[in-house]
Amino acid sequence: MPQLLPSVGRLSVLVAAAAVMAACADSSTTPSRDLSPGVANADANPWPELNGPAAGPHIMHTKPWFAANGNGGAGNGRGGGGGGGGNGISYHGGPVLQAETKVVAIYWGASTIFNNGPTPNTTGSGNQDNSLVGFFLRNLGGSPYFNINSTYTDGSGRAINNIVTYVGYWANNNAPPSSPSDADMVAMLQSGFNTGKIAYDRNTLYAIFTGSGVNLGGGFGTQYCAYHYHGTVSAGTVLYAAMPYNQQYPGVCTNGTASPNGDAGADAEVNTLAHEVEETTTDQMGNAWFDVRGYENADKCAWNWGSTYTTANGGTANIKVGGKDFLVQMNWINANGGGCRQSWP
Repeated sequence: MPQLLPSVGRLSVLVAAAAVMAACADSSTTPSRDLSPGVANADANPWPELNGPAAGPHIMHTKPWFAANGNGGAGNGRGGGGGGGGNGISYHGGPVLQAETKVVAIYWGASTIFNNGPTPNTTGSGNQDNSLVGFFLRNLGGSPYFNINSTYTDGSGRAINNIVTYVGYWANNNAPPSSPSDADMVAMLQSGFNTGKIAYDRNTLYAIFTGSGVNLGGGFGTQYCAYHYHGTVSAGTVLYAAMPYNQQYPGVCTNGTASPNGDAGADAEVNTLAHEVEETTTDQMGNAWFDVRGYENADKCAWNWGSTYTTANGGTANIKVGGKDFLVQMNWINANGGGCRQSWP
């Protein structure tokens, strides 16, 4: 969800405009694809999370923030705020990751961040990442959960493919600053490209993970739990997600229930990771799919789980990915009038 973060030098937000026009005829199965960037939004309750020229990082607000302010998608209904389209969310002409969603993990820290994770100062393929985060990324594509994103299309009407490729990782052993800015993150990625630790690809999401005690982006735990954005390196535009260590703030960045895999740090992280991956997929540059309040698909269901169950170890989960139990927020379907779902169809 886009918002300007004071920590990265963006101090004002334009809340008077959003790119939405009248909805196309509603259909029980057809995605809504309203196109009209720049048309004024007459929403009676505008929010500072609107996409637009002044928008900055697309943040995932904390659990208490959503509890106080709502997200327009709680439960299975279309919820408050609507979306401008027949399914509660509209297309605004921007790019999506239609063919596949590629992810590179950057573990930024002098010590291993997650259990069984990559050793600092190493690189490897996604198959070599033995952490629970790595397992989730390897198995997310092709899952009924990620298939929700196939209800979204690109500008030519092609459905997004249910494909996530975990390309590889870089365990960067250089200790990050205590509060890395977006400029710091982009500079770190540039150093990885320069040294060959990671390869540049404009359609790859570089997920930057940091350990406990690092205030990644400057507003972690107070403004957000994670966010996605884009920057500029020498080769061009780079997509990245700021993934601070959510378990550092269990009261605001986790559900507070027992870990379904006995790995509290990684279990908390995959929830926000799923949020940022699916939003980057459907709103790559912040000008594709969002509703009248600027909420992207995952924002509309943030911190909503649907039906849950108790795992063998006493943890709480709501879906299986790759045969393992996870507690991951629902995502918004762009079909059947919209709504939060755990899977599609």
